[in-house]
Amino acid sequence: MFFASDNWAGIHPDISTNLSRHAAGIATAYGDGDLDRAVYRRFSEIFEREVQVFFVATGTAANALSMAAVNRIGGIALCHSEAHMNVDEFGAMGFYTGGARVAPVPGPLGRINPQALDKAIKRYSQDLAPGGQPMAVTITQATEVGTVYTVDDIKAIAEVSRRHKLPLHMDGARFANAIAATDVTPAEMTWKSGVDLISFGGTKNGCWMADAVVIFNPDVGRDLRLLRQRAGQTFSKARFISAQFEAYFTDDLWLRMARHANAMAAYLAETIEDAPAGKLAWLPQANEVFAILDRAVAEKLQAAGVKFYEWGVPQGFDGHLGDSEAIYRFVASFATTTAEIDRLGHLLAE
Repeated sequence: MFFASDNWAGIHPDISTNLSRHAAGIATAYGDGDLDRAVYRRFSEIFEREVQVFFVATGTAANALSMAAVNRIGGIALCHSEAHMNVDEFGAMGFYTGGARVAPVPGPLGRINPQALDKAIKRYSQDLAPGGQPMAVTITQATEVGTVYTVDDIKAIAEVSRRHKLPLHMDGARFANAIAATDVTPAEMTWKSGVDLISFGGTKNGCWMADAVVIFNPDVGRDLRLLRQRAGQTFSKARFISAQFEAYFTDDLWLRMARHANAMAAYLAETIEDAPAGKLAWLPQANEVFAILDRAVAEKLQAAGVKFYEWGVPQGFDGHLGDSEAIYRFVASFATTTAEIDRLGHLLAE
């Protein structure tokens, strides 16, 4: 009963098979092989325009290098106060950019409020004020609390960003889950809504290790190849990242895995809501479920082998926590089964 993170899940068999298929023989290194170029073209097909693709090892590297690509002197990136970049990446953005900082922006349940974003940007002058100068806005899709920005939400953020002449970045570690949840196209969710670049994640969705920075607006990615090289994120045997993405995109495997994870999260939410010992903190929209449990119940579940984490109370939470209660996060993945969830349900019913 593994619900701690979709990072705990293994690799989809189709991706594993494709890695083995490309293991033998000789191929041009550093992302210039035939397979690499075919995968770059596939990214362009998926996003319905020519894009630039830069493989990296992790989502944190993708986020930090994205910010390095848009960095300014005294640069400030504006993100939600609970964004992964702000609370979980150990200052990686500052390290990769040589000192850029994060300015947190409020908003309910993981999503930036556009009016609050406008106010936050206006706090800084564009005239070399000592406080620094805004360099980018970044949103997380799906968010850290399992909610999803709609296309209209993204357009509203993009309008504020454009008005202040700031590029818009999307942290898409769970991008596939967001696409599966909204049923819009990757193009509609990104560049057609005003996104300039995305950290495109595959690792959480059935890949072994496959993340990338995808550039829609070439004006913001001119130095990314050099920045990636300096950061030690240029793969010599890039074909093994390409092999993963080749299988990932074949027959829409990436979306099928994400739809399964989302469906398992919905079933998990239903199971928790139906149990006398549990209730939902808010409705899930992708593959993360947040439940309110008594701490004694949570300890019983963990002792029985259920893996999950306690979570902080996010902005916009309008529920009530009793003195002995807390919020806990459960994450479904492409590998989650109904049998796991049913066992959890039995434990909650005892």
